[in-house]
Amino acid sequence: MRIIFCDSVFDNKTIEPDYEEEKKAAVNAGFDFSLISFEELTDGNVATALRYVKEVENKELGIYRGWMLTPTQYQNLYNGLLKKNIELINSPKEYEHCHYLPNSYYKIAPKTPKSNWTKELTDASIQQLTEEFGNSAIIVKDFVKSEKHHWKEACFIPNASDFDTVKSVVDKFIELRGDSLNEGLVFRQFEELEYLTEHSKSGMPLTKEFRIFFANKRIINVFDYWDEGVYGETSLELDDFIEIAKKIESNFFTMDVAKKKNGEWIIMELGDGQVAGLPDNANRNDFYNNLK
Repeated sequence: MRIIFCDSVFDNKTIEPDYEEEKKAAVNAGFDFSLISFEELTDGNVATALRYVKEVENKELGIYRGWMLTPTQYQNLYNGLLKKNIELINSPKEYEHCHYLPNSYYKIAPKTPKSNWTKELTDASIQQLTEEFGNSAIIVKDFVKSEKHHWKEACFIPNASDFDTVKSVVDKFIELRGDSLNEGLVFRQFEELEYLTEHSKSGMPLTKEFRIFFANKRIINVFDYWDEGVYGETSLELDDFIEIAKKIESNFFTMDVAKKKNGEWIIMELGDGQVAGLPDNANRNDFYNNLK
C-alpha cells in the first residue's frame, strides 16, 4: 500500500512540510510513499504532477493524503495513478459522495441538522430555501466548506426569516470563498452544541466535536476535533454512527460528530478521508499503525 503525499512548492523531491510528520509515521508503519505536485495537478498538468511516481509492476492500493481537490481534479489524479498501476482507495464517485454534503445527506439525514441547498445564487432561490427554516437560526456554507472563522459576518444567521441579514451574510460568504466556492450554497439548521471555549484568533464558538476516521467501515481513530478547550471525560456513543457508516459509499472517510446541549449526539458532516486533516492533537503513529 502506498501513501501519495504532496511535494513542497520549492522542491519537487521534498514533502510539503505540513505532512512531514505524517510521512514519518507512515514509513514507520510500513507504508511506501510517493510525492506529487499539487500545483501541477490543480493546473491540469497531470503527467507533470505525477512525474516522480514510479509505475509499479503489480497493481497497488494507494491513499492520497493532501490538500482538498475538486471532483475533476481527483478524477485526473485517480486516472493518472491508474496508468502507473496504483489504484486509490476511493473511486471518483466515492470521493464525491463524502466530499459534497448534498451527495451523502440522505445517508445521514436522521442524525444531522436539517439542510437544503441550491446552485442558483439568486435572491429568489436563497429566500425560498431560508424561508423553510422559519425564524430558526441557520448557518451557510458551500457544498464542502464554511467560513466559520468569520462566524458573525459570513456563517451564522440568527433568524432565517430576516432576509436582509441572510443576504448580508450570504454575500460576504460568497465574497470570501471567491473562486474557491464549491458548487453552490448549503443552509443548515443551527444546533445548540455543548460549549468548549471561543477560538483564540477568530472568536468563533468551539463546541464538543470529534473526528472519526473509518476505513472499510471500521473505526481507525477518534480524535478531539479542536485543539483548544478542555474536553474532559466524554463518553462518545458510537453505535448509531457505526451503523450509519456501514451505508456510506466510501472505503475511507471521516465523520465529524458533536454533542448537543441536551446530550444528543449528531453528525456534523462527512468528508473523504484522504483530504481530511488530522488535528494537531492526533497521534500520527497510532493513526498509521491502525490504518495499516
